[in-house]
Amino acid sequence: MASPTGRSGSALGDEQTGTKEASGKMGEQRVGQGKYTYIVDKTWGRRAGGVDALGVAQGVSGDSQDRVYVFQRSPVAVMLVFDREGRLLTRWGEGQFMNPHGVWTSPRDELYITDTGAHTVTKWTIDGRLLRTWGTPGTPGAPDMPFNRPTKAVATPDGEMYVSDGYGQQRIHRFDSAGNLVHSWGSKGTGPGEFTLPHDVWVDERDRVLVCDRESYRVQIFDRAGNYTGEWPRLEKKPMQIFIRDGVLYMCHSYADISVRTVDGELLATWPWESTVAEAREKSPHSLWVDSRGDMYVGEVVGEGGLQKFVRV
Repeated sequence: MASPTGRSGSALGDEQTGTKEASGKMGEQRVGQGKYTYIVDKTWGRRAGGVDALGVAQGVSGDSQDRVYVFQRSPVAVMLVFDREGRLLTRWGEGQFMNPHGVWTSPRDELYITDTGAHTVTKWTIDGRLLRTWGTPGTPGAPDMPFNRPTKAVATPDGEMYVSDGYGQQRIHRFDSAGNLVHSWGSKGTGPGEFTLPHDVWVDERDRVLVCDRESYRVQIFDRAGNYTGEWPRLEKKPMQIFIRDGVLYMCHSYADISVRTVDGELLATWPWESTVAEAREKSPHSLWVDSRGDMYVGEVVGEGGLQKFVRV
């Protein structure tokens, strides 16, 4: 099991990490390295055909047609749906969310949403029809039970669901294909199988359950039964969320980097995050999604407008 620790000793070499590339058109900002080089688009979604402004748009995902779902927390909790060029297609969900957090799209184009204010996980069609709710809206679960401010929910190809119950429970919950809770694991701490804010969960093609243990600066790895199998410790920045496409793992980190890695955690490219919000204090990329062309969309948990697109060169 690889144990990548961040920049030093990575496959990039110390001299290559965190740099911007100066080549390209005049005024064009590029980030990343090698085959993972991107042009920064700081106004995506906010030009003609988009919206005038974005609020706190910390959640982002996309579907099989490369439509982009921006889960806006404030000033209005709503789902905004864009095409890949940043033109607004529709919006839905006003009045149905309390405190939007995580959004994930299944291969069947169903959205799994976590709401830390409502203490719920919900499943939706891409046009905004509610399919199912887990948890009691407005009421946190009992100790160790779903949910107390859950952070992310994902589903597996065989229909199981895994939820990181991060802010209030320090737990991972596993549900069967019928939607019933079958197993939970985790407690507060820094040892194997313990968490200090599990902020994201992902189940990969190897049936590994990857958990962003944010405040412990690590990604822990489990099998689907919840048995600890290893970790990527001592990351330089706190892991917020991961996304895997075509055998490549993308990760955003608070305070604040973006990294591209192998599925075993080895670093391929990285760059420092620069907020679009001049007065931003956190400067924390919160979620990310990569479309079929390799372009990346990153939402930031800051004031109005903290969302950017990175166009792969």
